[in-house]
Amino acid sequence: MIQDLHSHTYYSFCGKDSPEAIVEAAIAGGIELFGICDHNHGINFGRFDALIAPENVIPNTSSAVSLRRYYDHINLIKEKYADRIRILRGIEVTAHLDMPKVALPADADISFFDYCLIENPDMENSIIQRDLFTFAERCGCPNVGVAHTDLFTFIKAIGEDPYRYFKRMADYNIFWEMNVSYDSIHHYREHPYMLEFFRNEEQQAIVRESGVRLSVGFDGHRVEDYLPGRVADYCRRITEMGIKLAFEE
Repeated sequence: MIQDLHSHTYYSFCGKDSPEAIVEAAIAGGIELFGICDHNHGINFGRFDALIAPENVIPNTSSAVSLRRYYDHINLIKEKYADRIRILRGIEVTAHLDMPKVALPADADISFFDYCLIENPDMENSIIQRDLFTFAERCGCPNVGVAHTDLFTFIKAIGEDPYRYFKRMADYNIFWEMNVSYDSIHHYREHPYMLEFFRNEEQQAIVRESGVRLSVGFDGHRVEDYLPGRVADYCRRITEMGIKLAFEE
């Protein structure tokens, strides 16, 4: 399976393109499973002035209407392209305590999305408080992924055994993203944890034996930067390791 489960549209303030534009780029690049997962704060606030306004002017509360409107839009895109590509309706969750308007509001219901990606659960200033499993349950989505995070370093830092931690992730239906971004938004910087995983046979064995699934995400923000061949290459490498991809039957 050639999948890309991390892509952004103009619903994310950092994204530029329409959902149709990024789906067309994925189809042209041979992607079979494509996940659109804009940032929760972009969807909830819907405009940049709300994001940057003082906290006492625009409270950090969730807009159920905004979340549903976004979901319905992506669902229409899913139906429109159903005969050409499989699309998943996702959302990326940010959890910074020192940026309360960016963090997922406590009253936000995102359980109806196909999946959510949780950003950086290893950060000290996170509402996750290094408890990935409790926060994943709070999100309520049928599938949860951990985005662009060095999980081996994180697991060591909290004193856990890597195999047992990944096994628990598999039991909770939490997958781990291999973020393969290489674009202008990220200054053509590659994630060290991802590069290390693909050369570290010990890490690969732990992941394979634990049964946890991996996902591949380009984390695209500009259609002109998209490299579907890079995505496909990493999907194939994971499959060749004997590791299953997220949503793979």
